[in-house]
Amino acid sequence: MAPPDSFKDGLLAEIKTLRAFAISLCGSASLADDFVQETLLRAWSKSDSFEPGTNLRAWLFTILRNIYYSNYRKRAREVQDSDGVYARRLTIPGDQESHLDLEDFRRAMATLPTQQREVLTLIGASGLSYEEAAAICGVEIGTIKSRLSRARTKLAELLAADRKATVPVDCSAGRGASERPQPHGVVKDD
Repeated sequence: MAPPDSFKDGLLAEIKTLRAFAISLCGSASLADDFVQETLLRAWSKSDSFEPGTNLRAWLFTILRNIYYSNYRKRAREVQDSDGVYARRLTIPGDQESHLDLEDFRRAMATLPTQQREVLTLIGASGLSYEEAAAICGVEIGTIKSRLSRARTKLAELLAADRKATVPVDCSAGRGASERPQPHGVVKDD
């Protein structure tokens, strides 16, 4: 028996939030799309176990989270480009400041522990309540609040440290007096 149209409409309405959550977990848009697709397939095949009237978003986020962690455990045995050196060589950096700011933010988010990154995304980016995030993560509300507080504090510290680690550009070389935050430990060669 096919799921009702309202279930299908609910799945379609959650694709953007599922994708955003998946990207925050894995850091890769293409891998996130795979996780979202698998989430939707599992949800569709298990539609009879979904209880109408309950929170569809939380149910889908739980499925996606379980898929991510299952995949993460499988990948732990594989050789990876964990520090992203190879991947960075394949990308072309953007010319605009906003792109650089976004990269700084992504790097800072990537340094957060997975649990803190997950809670920050669930509440800050996806707009879930503390209760919904606690249900998805399988922990108490106080744990969610604590993780969120630590994540926000650490993220603010990381972004502030990036802004302080600037290297002034030599004005006598005719390049202007602009400064750009540099990642820790990176010396800009002009």
